[in-house]
Amino acid sequence: MEQTKLSVTDELKKFFGFSKFKGNQKAIVESVVNGNDTFVIMPTGGGKSLCYQLPAIVQEGTAIVVSPLIALMKNQVDSLRGFATEHGVAHVLNSSLTKKEITQVKEDVTNGVTKLLYVAPESLTKEDNIEFLKSVTISFYAIDEAHCISEWGHDFRPEYRNLRSIINKIGPKPIIALTATATPKVQSDIQKTLGMENAQVFKSSFNRDNLYYEIRPKTNVFREIIKYIKQHEGKSGIVYCLSRKKVEELAQNLQVNGINALPYHAGLDANTRVKHQDAFLKEDTDVIVATIAFGMGIDKPDVRFVIHHDIPKSLESYYQETGRAGRDGGEGNCIAFYSYKDIEKLEKFMHGKPVAEQEIGRQLLHETVSYAETSMCRRKFLLYYFGEEYDETQCGDMCDNHRHPRKQFDGKEEIKLVLETISHANEKFKAEQIANILIGNLTNILKPYKADQLAEFGKGDDKEARFWHSVIRTSIVAGYIDKDIETYGVLRVSDLGKEYIKNPTTLMLAEDHNYDDIVDDEPVTASSIQKNTGFDETLLKMLKELTKKVADEQDLPPFVIFQEPSLQDMALQYPITMDELKNVFGVGEGKAKKFGQKFLDLIKKYVEENNIERPQDMVVKSIVNKSVLKVYIIQSTDRKLPLEDIAAAKNLQMPELITEIEHIVNSGTKVNIDYYLEEILDEEQQEEIYDYFMEAETDSIQAAAEEFDGEYEDDELRLMRIKFMSEVAN
Repeated sequence: MEQTKLSVTDELKKFFGFSKFKGNQKAIVESVVNGNDTFVIMPTGGGKSLCYQLPAIVQEGTAIVVSPLIALMKNQVDSLRGFATEHGVAHVLNSSLTKKEITQVKEDVTNGVTKLLYVAPESLTKEDNIEFLKSVTISFYAIDEAHCISEWGHDFRPEYRNLRSIINKIGPKPIIALTATATPKVQSDIQKTLGMENAQVFKSSFNRDNLYYEIRPKTNVFREIIKYIKQHEGKSGIVYCLSRKKVEELAQNLQVNGINALPYHAGLDANTRVKHQDAFLKEDTDVIVATIAFGMGIDKPDVRFVIHHDIPKSLESYYQETGRAGRDGGEGNCIAFYSYKDIEKLEKFMHGKPVAEQEIGRQLLHETVSYAETSMCRRKFLLYYFGEEYDETQCGDMCDNHRHPRKQFDGKEEIKLVLETISHANEKFKAEQIANILIGNLTNILKPYKADQLAEFGKGDDKEARFWHSVIRTSIVAGYIDKDIETYGVLRVSDLGKEYIKNPTTLMLAEDHNYDDIVDDEPVTASSIQKNTGFDETLLKMLKELTKKVADEQDLPPFVIFQEPSLQDMALQYPITMDELKNVFGVGEGKAKKFGQKFLDLIKKYVEENNIERPQDMVVKSIVNKSVLKVYIIQSTDRKLPLEDIAAAKNLQMPELITEIEHIVNSGTKVNIDYYLEEILDEEQQEEIYDYFMEAETDSIQAAAEEFDGEYEDDELRLMRIKFMSEVAN
């Protein structure tokens, strides 16, 4: 045994040039060399790959390394060849090789030159590969990214489930399984599936004390991301999105705002993916916008920020992706944008999947929501999830809940009130309706149920609906409320919740942050003072007065001129030229030309009189011609194509298409959908809705729906509002 220790340490120096091991590495290497099944749980950046590379180098035969990603295999093979004198020390065996290359690989393995053979699980199942591997000396099997085995893991791959039976076919040898994330449940699943319950387990701490964790509300998310990256100019970062479409859109937005960014997702061809990945590694680009297809095995030590545009589907995914920041022990900021609506979307995607899969997905999402909404130390929460105790006093200010603690209050009465409301309403309603009952808003959906006769109706009208949504979500996380996904989110009081109504106990709730008050350490300038409050309130008031004046002159409702979000953006950006005005939210060329000059004159005068330092470095430009989609919609409506056909052609639901048309019209471009409206509404109905919008104080669809007492569908009202805005405002 002493001899083994010596040779392992000597080889570490001789082959890799390191004089000492990190953490558990030495004990792990010795376990593998001594023929034990070994299970390694080690966070990203902890040196997992050396744990199987070194034993392979010092032992006779070839180690079979199973890995899910070609990019990861290529990186490791290139790296090993850099250390070794023999080019054939490491090879990849997969379908991308030519016959000549496959012959060379097999020759090197047979001759004992190859110490590590990297294969994807799919390649391992091929009969000719199995037959070949039966004929050579295998030292051991290394299963990298072992969490792919478990349905409870964040990246489950069915082909990983069969690895044990394939290993048995080739010939059993010791196994080392490695993963950077594994909850106790996933760990148990991996060991059981690989038949290595008696393995030596080495679990390193999951704590990465150089990473800063923060959750932000998902409002103006593109602007916030652009602002954040500009504040960290020249630093490497990754922005993760859940969809390819969002990756492309955000990458374009960053590019037009002068940020050196590239997209990366599975829809790009292999050459482009490699090119973009290499550009990031070689620092020819600062930022990669990616789906989770990017980054596994990318050994870039100085990624300074990881931003999640969308909250991931599980905490394992979140931990794995944030783990790509600060691998050199330096600065690593992990910022995630969170909206509960995104969670509801992810829940809807689960419909139609097998019940067991839905259960797992729901549980994983539940944990993610708990993390996003917790007011406790985020590091403590994460480590507890991975089965590790943590003293939160050690966190310092390395999570937002320590750096910017939220004010807490005892929410016992509020939770009890929510539970009683759900119960007395006979568990018929979703969160939105329960919140409306509590604030006393009798919507059309609630009227038939006579919800205003409930004792709880209006009992919470001293708070906003979003406050009650937060209480409902906290109650779901605490297990007092069950949300029935099959009935699209109807809330039911759980047994635990029924007990809570009888015996309520203290449960601390946290007030929502005003995130505009949280500013990165920047010099204090007029622009940062203005950013603290979100926008210039004095200017906003003046802009609203001007909007009313212009509207009165033209005998139109004020929202036709500029809508509130556009006015707020003007009070944030201080545009003084027509080009700058076109970059304001919801203002396109048509609207800018039609109404803009008076607003520009007012803002210019205000800026000069008050010596305002305009934050023009932070002006967020919109994508020129963003859209292929925009052009397609305009061309298709010009050709009078049914809206259903337009939506189907672009893989959109009808409400999503209507939203896209609203964006086009609100930005000042005319869209004629008369041909479609004539199919769904008669002339009188159209006139009635049109006249309503002409007299209305607000363009709210909810207000319109209540005015017409449920006579029209939301989509019908939205389409008529599009007609109205297109004709009157543009």
